[in-house]
Amino acid sequence: MTTQRATLYRGLLRELRKSITPPRKVNTGIIAHFRAIAEKIDDKNAAAKQDYENAILFIRSQHEHKRLLERYNPTFDLTSQERVRATARRVGLDMPIAYKPDITFPPSSDEPQISCPDTLAALKTAAHHLVDRHETVVFPTETVYGLGALALDANAAAKIFSTKGRPADNPLIVHVSSFAMLRALLPPDYAIPPSYEALIAAFWPGPLTLLFPRHAGVVPPIITAGQGTVAIRMPAHPVARALIAVAGAPLAAPSANTSGKPSPTRAAHVARDLAGRVPLILDGGACGVGLESTVVDGLHADGHLRVLRPGGVTVEDLERAVRAGMGEGGSVPRVLVHRRDYADEAQEHAPTTPGMKYRHYSPAVPVVLLCTLPARAGGGGGGAPTAFREYVESLKKDRAAPVKIGVLAPTESKVWDAIAGVEGVEWHRFPLGSVADPAVIAHNLFDGLLSLETAGVQMMLIEEVEEDREGLAIMNRVRKAASESVQIEYR
Repeated sequence: MTTQRATLYRGLLRELRKSITPPRKVNTGIIAHFRAIAEKIDDKNAAAKQDYENAILFIRSQHEHKRLLERYNPTFDLTSQERVRATARRVGLDMPIAYKPDITFPPSSDEPQISCPDTLAALKTAAHHLVDRHETVVFPTETVYGLGALALDANAAAKIFSTKGRPADNPLIVHVSSFAMLRALLPPDYAIPPSYEALIAAFWPGPLTLLFPRHAGVVPPIITAGQGTVAIRMPAHPVARALIAVAGAPLAAPSANTSGKPSPTRAAHVARDLAGRVPLILDGGACGVGLESTVVDGLHADGHLRVLRPGGVTVEDLERAVRAGMGEGGSVPRVLVHRRDYADEAQEHAPTTPGMKYRHYSPAVPVVLLCTLPARAGGGGGGAPTAFREYVESLKKDRAAPVKIGVLAPTESKVWDAIAGVEGVEWHRFPLGSVADPAVIAHNLFDGLLSLETAGVQMMLIEEVEEDREGLAIMNRVRKAASESVQIEYR
């Protein structure tokens, strides 16, 4: 058998083995059949090779589809609510790279091209709930899952607050699918500044939210908590952007969770939290970024860009984009981070964007931040550190053994060796990823908090990371989630 034929045969055999549950050997007759087919393929017959590859892709798609369905908890009464699974395929979600996207946005059009009938039907159903019934709908974005409602209808938007239990003074972010939709939200005489143009060119569609002047005649006050600015972004997730386009209206959409809890990055997270409170969930797989969008305010007279909430776009990325878009001259604005480079007590009291005022991202059990870095690098401050094992012993007091403790830390952390052999503790481990790639840690953070909560731990320990790149957003979320922090060392 030639190398090309052998590669095809081994690929098919590999997918067959993956698809068998529980694992067992593939039937020898099936093996012989596919081997015989591979041996007969002419290396010069491109059509025959393509057919064989299509068979491999079909088998792969079937076991991937089965794996996605198994994520759902069968105890949910799915007949009591409309639950539509958007079958969008996107590289980087929970689908193999061989899948082609079935939602695309041509450069010359604001309207999506949707090739899959099931996806189109799901989006139309969701749009019906949004536009005709003025209800909320859960949909995936590249950051976290969003709880969406019509942004320009105050009664519809009010259902977001009631569903989440969200304070009325916590503004919402408006999501658009096109620049024409953005322009319709802005005052007619407002000119988008060059700094915003540079950021939009670099990061839209994507996990970046920008503050704009509110058009009082268009955007209702409930969206902005009565503030004079409105936060807007264009999501990159094909399901999110297509849903907005199909609905034909901008959507207000905070994270799809009970207010104060960790943001959901999978449809299953939403179902566990909001079951019975939302009529429909679109499942687009795991969110690619895993943290909310970065929020930037560039409306101040000095022209500088203020990061109100770090998120999916890093400060370093913002600085590079502004320099590239506006040149290296003295007119290039600085990028300032709230609470790191400046303070604004008035804005914290009356926030213009989510994530500034209230405690967020907290699971149902206590979260303790383990500070291991020097204070100058973002550690837990002064004072002599406590030995990790001594600290764990203090946690065991007044608790019946075994104490169930969840641990979230980078894969290189010394904590994994430190917890080995500790008696009286049932450890639940959730490695977040390597410190060399903080984007992976960001992607896994909320999933880890929610997974450990579901596992029934009594408390969680989470180790800090350096506050550069995505680490700034990670630590922003961790500090809000933690009820206390402790300086520790591993001995």
